[in-house]
Amino acid sequence: MVINTNISAQTGARLLGESSAMLSKSLARLSSGSRLVSPEDDAAGLAVSMRFDAQISRVSAAQSNLGNAVSFAHTQDGFLQKVGKALDRMSELSVLSQDVTKTNADRSLYNAEFTKLGAYVTDLATKDFNGVSLFDGTALNVTTDSEGATVATTGMNLGAAAYTGATGATVDTAANAVTALTKVKTAITQLSTDRASVGANISVLNSYNDQLGSLKDNLSSANSRIKDVDVAVESTSLARFNILVQAGTAMLAQANQTPQSTLKLIG
Repeated sequence: MVINTNISAQTGARLLGESSAMLSKSLARLSSGSRLVSPEDDAAGLAVSMRFDAQISRVSAAQSNLGNAVSFAHTQDGFLQKVGKALDRMSELSVLSQDVTKTNADRSLYNAEFTKLGAYVTDLATKDFNGVSLFDGTALNVTTDSEGATVATTGMNLGAAAYTGATGATVDTAANAVTALTKVKTAITQLSTDRASVGANISVLNSYNDQLGSLKDNLSSANSRIKDVDVAVESTSLARFNILVQAGTAMLAQANQTPQSTLKLIG
């Protein structure tokens, strides 16, 4: 029996330290909700999880871009609806001005409304969305995924000849009214094509947005399996380590008492 080196106490202290460390880690996992409280917990898993986190953030950014592009397209369609109403009225005025019972003085009254509606359409061609022109005919490349891929949307151009021909026409005479009607009908045909293109833009952008939503869900699920703590399993571990710490503390106290029995031999 020796008193200078207490191997039992040393071993007990070492095991108690290990149990205490595991208890602390289990507490950290449960309090944070993460299985990866430090890199050594799962080095490879941490690397994969970090990449997933970054990709999920990029997917969210792409969804934001798509949402703004859809709002842009809806704004275009809102203005084009107003253009359609203006052109409908202009076509009506063109036919009214061809009435043989009307004089040119009467037609001048129709022409006043016709030209104002034309000016209204011309003004709409200058509108923008957050500083980006709505109707200059430019195709916009919208980000569609986390890697920066884009899709080009069809541009709308209210300055096209089909529109300017109608907005520049007059119905102040019967002959001019006949010409104006042809030009307005051409503008209406162009408008129907443009609104269909806007609808196609919205449809494809929404499809990409839905796709990103599904991708984000799947990435989040995969990331969760790597880094989120299983509360049931970790709670069991917590109870185990808690018991080990208590037992280790008791045994270390017992080991520290052992050398005192040598005093009985000396006495």
